[in-house]
Amino acid sequence: MSVKAKSIKRAPHTIAGLALLSLALAGCAGGGGAQLPSANFVAHQEGPGEDYIIGPMDELTVFVWRNPELGAKVAVRPDGRITTPLITDMPAVGKTPSMLAQDIQLQLSQYIQDPLVSVIVTRFAGTFSEQIRIVGATGKPASLPYRANMTILDAMIAVGGLSEYAAGNRAKLIRYDKVTGHQKEYALRLSDLLKKGDSKANVMLMPGDVIIIPESTF
Repeated sequence: MSVKAKSIKRAPHTIAGLALLSLALAGCAGGGGAQLPSANFVAHQEGPGEDYIIGPMDELTVFVWRNPELGAKVAVRPDGRITTPLITDMPAVGKTPSMLAQDIQLQLSQYIQDPLVSVIVTRFAGTFSEQIRIVGATGKPASLPYRANMTILDAMIAVGGLSEYAAGNRAKLIRYDKVTGHQKEYALRLSDLLKKGDSKANVMLMPGDVIIIPESTF
């Protein structure tokens, strides 16, 4: 076989290699990381989220049935504890409202018979592990309390969108996987979402997600 024939025979492989290289370069130009499934701008059906975890600075209303004097409106202190009538320094952070109510019931049972307690969260801050944190080239970097059915669009509205020099399509979402114990990185297309209205660029958020938005290099 001549040298010319060998070159022709290898051409398809060369073309395929160039195509793969082009795809790789295109991937590098984007945000990098895995892709998340798209979310609707408006959920078809709102559903409850996971049980809310009480965090520091949350405001709670504690109600004791038939004993209103033992209830109170309290703020969770920075040390994660609350104080109500007859109860001092009750740990609250890391518990759901129902768990905290059960603990208060147990303490009050020393003073009254069969107490019935309910705890309502009236102002939400959440634990750090549950908050959505947005840093980088945005209007106002912030930590946001997670709520059920929250999307990246909701979070970006809350922080005032992208800054003038943001590279929105190179943004990343960092998510901790509780099953594997590792964090995973996902690509975001925030410029397409906020400037072009591309609904496919909207994604659902999970408690503890971190969004990092770099600035453009040029």
